[in-house]
Amino acid sequence: MSGYSFFQRASRAFNDYPHLPKLLVLFTVSGGGLATVCHTAFADAGQDDIIKKKKIVVLGTGWAGTSFLKNLKDPSYSVQVVSPRNYFAFTPLLPSVTCGTVEARSIVEPIRNIVKKKNFDADFKEAECFKIDTVNKKVHCKTTQPNHLGGGIEEFTVDYDYLVIAMGARANTFNTPGVVENAHFLKEVEDAQKIRRTVIDCFEKASLPSISEAERKRILHFVVVGGGPAGVEFAAELHDFVKEDLAKLYPALKEYVSITLLEAGDNILNMFDKRITAFAEEKFARDGIELKTGSMVVKVSDREISTKERSTGQTVTIPYGMCVWATGIGSRPVVMDFMKQIGQTNRRILATDEWLRVEGCKEIYALGDCATVNQRSVMEDISIIFSKADKSNSGTLRVEDFKEVIQDICERYPQVELYLKKKQLKNFNALLKNSEEVAEINIEKFKKLLAEVDSQMKNLPATAQVAAQQGSYLADCFNRLQICEANPEGPLRFRGTGRHRFHPFRYRHLGQFAPLGGEQTAAQLPGDWVSIGHSTQWLWYSVYASKLVSWRTRVLVVSDWIRRSTFGRDSSRI
Repeated sequence: MSGYSFFQRASRAFNDYPHLPKLLVLFTVSGGGLATVCHTAFADAGQDDIIKKKKIVVLGTGWAGTSFLKNLKDPSYSVQVVSPRNYFAFTPLLPSVTCGTVEARSIVEPIRNIVKKKNFDADFKEAECFKIDTVNKKVHCKTTQPNHLGGGIEEFTVDYDYLVIAMGARANTFNTPGVVENAHFLKEVEDAQKIRRTVIDCFEKASLPSISEAERKRILHFVVVGGGPAGVEFAAELHDFVKEDLAKLYPALKEYVSITLLEAGDNILNMFDKRITAFAEEKFARDGIELKTGSMVVKVSDREISTKERSTGQTVTIPYGMCVWATGIGSRPVVMDFMKQIGQTNRRILATDEWLRVEGCKEIYALGDCATVNQRSVMEDISIIFSKADKSNSGTLRVEDFKEVIQDICERYPQVELYLKKKQLKNFNALLKNSEEVAEINIEKFKKLLAEVDSQMKNLPATAQVAAQQGSYLADCFNRLQICEANPEGPLRFRGTGRHRFHPFRYRHLGQFAPLGGEQTAAQLPGDWVSIGHSTQWLWYSVYASKLVSWRTRVLVVSDWIRRSTFGRDSSRI
């Protein structure tokens, strides 16, 4: 066979069978003849099979899980999302859903709409995780579809290389008797829809001719437990719904309607500036919303709420028609079982390090309301920090000796910066120089200087803002994992050698809103800037519309706002 004829046939074979792995064949010429040399290699088709993608399993489709999924871009991963909800819900608008200001479907985005846009292997399973097996790196799941579909509950397992726990939290009843059986919660879309139906039920029942006046007052007494943002916003939304819409539809009932807000603390909105708290309390008083502070709920029956008044120590019973429990969050049972498995039995919530890794688990991360960042204290590492700066092992340091580690100290321990700000000191050097006129500092002096720093340690709030930032941060870490493995960019490892791969997670507070009804909103923005009134309501509209997860939901929510202002809220019981 001539060399030319061989190459012709080989070329024809490659063209006829393009799906087959291509062979690289090398030839040498020896003694005037053509001899084949025996080197073959796969050129392209088998590489995806040879290099196995790392599998990331994401548990949850809330703020943290969805933010992680949207921001993950590296195609070298395979992602499996598992959640009993096949949608993402914009939870800050749940109070608006309870009264028909916004429709439930307007604030949700099907998770498969997000999954299908990813440029890597991503899939979603509608199921509930009931066990995490860290030894075999599996999560055990069960289906949540209705039983009438047949087949009963299906159980299956999903393997993982990396696990992201973003399951959120459940409402915390603080073991108060009767809350689960008789109160409404405000955590899920289904909760908001249930509240909306119950409000209409109360008005319809109170309008019946057989109902006595005393019973009518009880049925139309709405009690909200919790003076945080969710409770305050719901009370304001309910007041507007009654005043602007239901009073016109049930004119004979408006004199019987009452709304009471119970708060165990001294003030409502205690995480806001005092000016906002004062304005909110004054506005609620003007609107006729009864505010009872220092009232701790001790029991909820089907018709009455029992509270213990801190001022008198007496127990008071309050008749009610509907109770909404809008205070406290707790860990889900599967997370609590996981905490026992990894030795975190003495904690109420799952603990992670500053890189969102679950403590004691190298390849498991936890984000959002189901976890908290366990910030290391300076005093715990004070001797190691000192030794890192004391390269000569002299036992004393000058201010100049800290130059190489100052930035790492401030990054690794954010409470240092908070302490400097509180003391109105420009930087860490100023703290050292501000100490007595001592040229050199020994370990005891160093401990004395930083003794109060850890008092500035604070837990992150359980908000959508924190969860979204954590999801985005972790996705960015995965996107740059290979780069940072080769070139670590984080702070010094004070308890080891080298540097951490990534900068630790740092929450950036962008401000918070508190809608107070009557087209008035309070806002506390960075720099302690406070704004209250009608103009802030328009800022609230703009910010919330921009933060919605898709253009679809933006259009739907804005159209709902326009519909409400034009035609009022819908009072149909659907």
